[in-house]
Amino acid sequence: MITWMQRHKKYLIVTIWISTIAFVGAGFVGWGQYSYGDKAGAAAKVGNVEITIGELQKTYSNLYAQYNEMFQGNFDEEKAKSFGLQSQALKQLMDQALVLNLGISYDLDVSEKEILERLKTKEFFFKNGVFDKEIYKQVLSRNNLTTKEYEADIKKELLIQKTLALLPIDVSKNELDIIENILNIADKIEYKVVSDEKISVNTSDETLMPYWEKNKQNFMSEVMYEVKFIKQSRISGKYEDQEIEEYYNDNKTHLKDSDGKILPLEGAKASVIAKLDAKATKDAALRTYIDYKKGKLAPDVEVTTTIISTSNNPYSDEVLEAISKTSPTSPLLKPILVSDEYFTFELIKTIPSSVKSYEDAKEEILPVFVQEQKSNKLLELAKNSLETFKGDSTDFITNQDANKISNLEEAEANEFLNALFATKQKRGFISLNSGKIVLYNILEQKLLNNTNNNSNNPIVRIKGNLFNEGLVKNLQNKYKSEIFIQGL
Repeated sequence: MITWMQRHKKYLIVTIWISTIAFVGAGFVGWGQYSYGDKAGAAAKVGNVEITIGELQKTYSNLYAQYNEMFQGNFDEEKAKSFGLQSQALKQLMDQALVLNLGISYDLDVSEKEILERLKTKEFFFKNGVFDKEIYKQVLSRNNLTTKEYEADIKKELLIQKTLALLPIDVSKNELDIIENILNIADKIEYKVVSDEKISVNTSDETLMPYWEKNKQNFMSEVMYEVKFIKQSRISGKYEDQEIEEYYNDNKTHLKDSDGKILPLEGAKASVIAKLDAKATKDAALRTYIDYKKGKLAPDVEVTTTIISTSNNPYSDEVLEAISKTSPTSPLLKPILVSDEYFTFELIKTIPSSVKSYEDAKEEILPVFVQEQKSNKLLELAKNSLETFKGDSTDFITNQDANKISNLEEAEANEFLNALFATKQKRGFISLNSGKIVLYNILEQKLLNNTNNNSNNPIVRIKGNLFNEGLVKNLQNKYKSEIFIQGL
């Protein structure tokens, strides 16, 4: 979608993407390969704003969900790769980071009150028509998000909006008249949709091996970390009534019911015990960490060796990021909480990225090779058929008449029409992001006599898009950008 929007930016309007949490995930993917160094835990850095692997994963998942909806559930990782979804996700975040840097330079900030007001507009947190804090926590928990992470995204969204609001777009009457004329252009066309469904590709080793030789730098292993770790399982202790009561008295303002009232001791007892267990678990982990650091670890403490990477990470993003920032001179990490257990990690060695062997890369190469070959053959078919094709004919249509184009999904039809009304060629073909190609021949053209009474005239969005593109280019010259993942 973003690639398409960029390709047809003259007629389709895109403002800088503002992060919104989509509660549909595509799961985690293996990002390119990390450039080994101090910033291996980040995906990129723009000015003073770092883009984390977690942010990249989340943005990718949001984009994946949008494409999946557009393709009515028929979107997969193969299509995601062919559309360059990883690069799209990173570009979104880097564009955001440019504007965030600008906002920070203006000393703009977002208050907790503003964040709360924005949260109260999210209907998926509503109960009986109003924002419900417990529903809020439950929804985030089910989607593996913390309130801190989600509210940080809200803050970023609001800061971007505040920054862009300082740069208003004005529109003149002449511009409105011009866009009205453009929107009233109507074409009568003949068109034919061709796809690669019936195109076969030779996938023998004899054809795949040369492709791998030519492109093997694109098929790299991921950075891996060999580590030792000590796990401190959750402690379930037995506590005297006096200890429970003391903790309750010291912390009761944090022990409230759903109405915000402080729970009585009996009602809070289970929570108090859970808190005491958590504290005991943390204290035990810290004691073990100190013993390990001093070389005085008890002989009955189990030290396990494992390898962790982006695709093999049973812990958390926080763990991987922390490990990636260790070094041979400082290899030991303080205990990190994962679920309800603590882990102490020590880096043994970093295994840098390297070119995969043909056999290891074959499964990854195959779909890319097949898609490339099909695209090439389909393009050749379109070129050879252009002058002689016979297809369906339409009445006079504008770029708003996607419902009058058959054999295409609505999103595909919109994509086709936006490209059609941007071209100067009477006969040609248009490649769609779905992989299909539409051959067309413009039979007649005329100007309709419709009046656009929409107050949100497209010229505003067009100028906004062009302005934002110019803004981004300007900010790219102002703020240094670094990408720490190869291939993106």
